[in-house]
This record gives sequence, structure tokens and C-alpha cells, in this order.
Amino acid sequence: MRFGRFSKVFGGSIAAATLVSGCIPGGGRPELPPAAFVASQEQPGEEYIIGPLDQLNIFVWRNPELSAKVQVRPDGRITTPLISDMPAVGKTPAMLADDMKLALGEYIKDPIVSVIVENFSGTFSQQVRIVGATGKPASLPYRANMTLLDAMIAVGGLSEFAAGNKARLIRYDRNTGRQTEFQLRLSSLLKNGDSSANVKLQPGDVIIIPESMF
Repeated sequence: MRFGRFSKVFGGSIAAATLVSGCIPGGGRPELPPAAFVASQEQPGEEYIIGPLDQLNIFVWRNPELSAKVQVRPDGRITTPLISDMPAVGKTPAMLADDMKLALGEYIKDPIVSVIVENFSGTFSQQVRIVGATGKPASLPYRANMTLLDAMIAVGGLSEFAAGNKARLIRYDRNTGRQTEFQLRLSSLLKNGDSSANVKLQPGDVIIIPESMF
């Protein structure tokens, strides 16, 4: 009797667990909605934030001696004529131009400053990082309307031993401060051409691709 009662309880627990885990594939991780291979309408992305190692062209109108091409240092600052250690990381080009205009205003009257980003690296929050069993793990500057397929082409696809359908995407929500993991089906996308496995990416996404155990 005890065994029969235990079997019913144990069997019911397994059935319930199967129903719960079966609701969301990939061991409880939700899937992202599919995205088209080409956006139906190209839209601008978020405003670009200057990152370490970005190449900047600082143009001061009618003052060529104050203009300069500089690289943002690893500490996030730049140095130009008359201005030392100006913080640049975390600002948009327009914000940096306003700060430089204010600083140069101590030396020249009503300076007009433009900041042009010539070579992009971006902050980590604006990159898509891909690690694990891929052709060449990399940090990619996010591009507007970027999809999973675009990122995988950039890193050379999957390696020979990749478990592509066990890959996951980690996304941080800056509004809530929460981090969410999503299931990815990279093998279905890259090997079987399943268009429903292509998803839209967001700045800051991290894609982790494990190796197969067999």
C-alpha cells in the first residue's frame, strides 16, 4: 500500500514537472520572438555613446589650431589643445561637444565645436558579445536593426563541436536592473535555415554557445 501510494504521488510530481518544464523549451528559458532577415523599415538605433578607444575628430570652427583627431584613452578621457583630461566615455558626441565648448569658452569667444566619431568601439553596454563554441569569439559594436544572423556571420558561425540549440542570450534591462536569459536555436538557424530562429538583438546582449558533450 505504501509503495502504491508513493508511486502515485511520485508519478504525479513527475507529470506536473514535465508539464511545467514543457511549457518553456530549453530548461525553463523563454524564447525571443522571430525577426525578419531584413528589417521592413530601417530605423535609427539608440544615440551613440562614446566608449574607450573610439577615434574622435574634434573640430573647432575658425580655430584649426584647436581642432584635433584623438583616441579616447582606456581611462575614458581625451586631451586636446588647451584641454587636458576631458571625460569623454559615457557621453554622446553632442554632449562632449557642449562640454568642450564650455571649456574652450575660457580662452576664445563663443567657440563652435563639433565632435565626429570616426572609428567606433563603443561601451560594453553598446556591444554584442559572443563567446564559446564559435569561429571567432568577439565583441561587436551594435548596429541598428541587428539580428542574430548578422552577429553569427560576423564571428564566423558555429565551431565544429558547438551545441547551437543549447545556446543562450543574456539580456540586461537597464530600466528594471534585472538580467534575463533566453534560449537560442543557432543550429536550427545556421544549419537548417529555420527563419523563425532568427531574433532581433539589443545593445549589451551576451550570447553564450556551449560545446556538445558528445
